[in-house]
Amino acid sequence: MQLSRMVHFHKTLGDKTRIQIISMLKAGPLHNGAIAGKLGLTPPTISHHLTKLKEIDVIYQRRDKNTIYFHLNESKLKQMAEAIIRIGGDDRFEYFDVTIEEKASVVKSFFNREGMLSHLPAQRKKRLIILEVIARQFDEGRQYAETDVNQVIKRYNSDFATIRRELIMSHFMYRNEQQYELNPKEMWPV
Repeated sequence: MQLSRMVHFHKTLGDKTRIQIISMLKAGPLHNGAIAGKLGLTPPTISHHLTKLKEIDVIYQRRDKNTIYFHLNESKLKQMAEAIIRIGGDDRFEYFDVTIEEKASVVKSFFNREGMLSHLPAQRKKRLIILEVIARQFDEGRQYAETDVNQVIKRYNSDFATIRRELIMSHFMYRNEQQYELNPKEMWPV
C-alpha cells in the first residue's frame, strides 16, 4: 500500500466527529438526520463528514425509497487500519536481519576502491544491502526530483534507472508524481 494512501486515511480519521460516526454506524445503518440528531450537529455538517468518510471508502450509502442510509464498510476499515501494523511485514517482500560483518563483506565485494558499484548482486539479501548503502545517501524528509535521484545513483553506477526502480520496489523510497522521498527506516527490509 502506498504510504500516501495510508497518511490520507489516517488524516481523514483524525477527527472526533468522524470517529463518532464510525462508532454509531457499527450498530447499523443510519441516515444523515439521525446521525445529526444523535451528535447534536446540523445535517450539512454531517454531510461534510460523511463525504470525507466516503472518499476513503469506509462508508457507503444505500437508498431506501426517499431516504439514504449510510453503512459502515467494516472490511475496508479493518484493512486500512491494520496496514500500519503490517509496515515492515508485508508478505510480498522478505525482510532480513543482517549483521554488520555481513554488510561490510558484501560492500567490500561489490564496490571497488573508488566506491563504484560493479553490479547489483543477484541474491536478494546482498542486493538489499547494496541498495541500503545507496539509500543512505539521501536525506530523510526531503523530496527529490527524478533527476536529482539519478545524479546520486550515478555516483555509484551508470544504470540509475534499474537502481532507482529497485529502491522503490524494495521500500527504501517511494515515488509520488515524479517526486521521490525516503521511506521511514522501519519500512526498510534490512
